[in-house]
Amino acid sequence: MIAETVCSAVAAAGLGIAVVTAYRKRYLAAARIAAYALVPLGLVMTGVVQWAADTAFSPTAWAGVVVLGAAWGLFATTRMIERRRGGTRAERKAARSAQPDAVAPTASAPSLGPGTRQAGQPTAAPRAEASDDFSDIEAILKKHGI
Repeated sequence: MIAETVCSAVAAAGLGIAVVTAYRKRYLAAARIAAYALVPLGLVMTGVVQWAADTAFSPTAWAGVVVLGAAWGLFATTRMIERRRGGTRAERKAARSAQPDAVAPTASAPSLGPGTRQAGQPTAAPRAEASDDFSDIEAILKKHGI
């Protein structure tokens, strides 16, 4: 009974604020305020407020909230532990079996030594051009005392 009275009073106050806002020629804001003010009145008229008030003061409902909280806590804890471990055993085993083997597991690393040039490959550019580029840079650095 008190909850319905409070909601009705909030709705009446909100509609009063909407009227004052409309008087100041802010019609869009007044319409928005009126919409918000009508929500508690609609909740009272549909009986949601009575149901919520009965639920809020019911020990059974609060026990249900505690049970739901415990269930959520268990879900969160087990999920966190699974992530730290990398999944369940079955998931880890499936992931290991799904990984492809190396193409040639006994192959050696590629050689980094000098190789033979094949006929179709172009020759490397002369090193003189690279040293000319660096000599220009060295000249600029010497000019600035670096």
